[in-house]
Amino acid sequence: MSISRRTFVAASAAAAAGSAADSGNLASRVCLFTDHLAGFSYLEVARMLKDLGVSGPDLTVRRGGLVPPDRVAEELPKAVRTFREHSLGVPMITTTVTSAQDPLARSVLETASKLGIRYYKPGYFAYKDLARWRETIDDTRASLRELAQLNGRLDLRAGMHNHAGDSVGCSLWDSWDAMQDVDSSRVGFYFDPAQATIEGGKTGWNLNFRRIAPKLFMIAIKDFVWEKTDKGVRTRWVPLGEGLVNFAAFLPLLKATPFPGPISLHIEYDPGGKTKTERYDRSVEAAARDLKFLKGHLAAV
Repeated sequence: MSISRRTFVAASAAAAAGSAADSGNLASRVCLFTDHLAGFSYLEVARMLKDLGVSGPDLTVRRGGLVPPDRVAEELPKAVRTFREHSLGVPMITTTVTSAQDPLARSVLETASKLGIRYYKPGYFAYKDLARWRETIDDTRASLRELAQLNGRLDLRAGMHNHAGDSVGCSLWDSWDAMQDVDSSRVGFYFDPAQATIEGGKTGWNLNFRRIAPKLFMIAIKDFVWEKTDKGVRTRWVPLGEGLVNFAAFLPLLKATPFPGPISLHIEYDPGGKTKTERYDRSVEAAARDLKFLKGHLAAV
């Protein structure tokens, strides 16, 4: 890392830490989603997060993620040990778990439970045919009931992500429907204001957040813009504050809403860098910039 970059990162991390001290409990619960850090070692990621001053990783335990799920019993303890050696927790993991009957899914959740990890993002329940939306929601409910029972035995909480597109939760009312008669102490919501804005840009995101707030577990933070391309209108991820998420309206709502779990900061855009060293430096810079924005705005609420 060059001297100028070291200075930049140190200054940005210090500013973010100062904001954290002012904005109270929410800022102290911010962790960093590790999806863009595949290819780095546990040690490299731990050093990065320690320098940034976050609570730990939102650790990807899925194919292509930081921890390979087929080796979870061996690798997840190694990862957790490395983060703890750097005074970091593992507030949550991101998985593809959708069934309590799947042996690999059970292995992921059992290992996480033994290590004291309490929150996870499950996988997605796809709408394969929108004309059969009711059947899909009913099937999802049945799967969530079984996951809730397993979560109860393992002392885990699953937060359903409202990913825009063709999966249950895109509209939020549908995942609310799917969670009826499901133990709400074990399955709740993982609310993402950017994804909610994609599906309900003007008022829908706000109304839906208020609706699901009683079952809110975790928060995902990112930003986006719409743009016209030769393949049609698409979304593009951007640094916080450069997109369409109404943080000025969302963050006061968030601060007024009790919820027990972490806030996961997502760097979905490409930080850049042609070499591994450049990618590391630019990943740190991107996270430091977005942390400064988030914690500064939390402090200003």
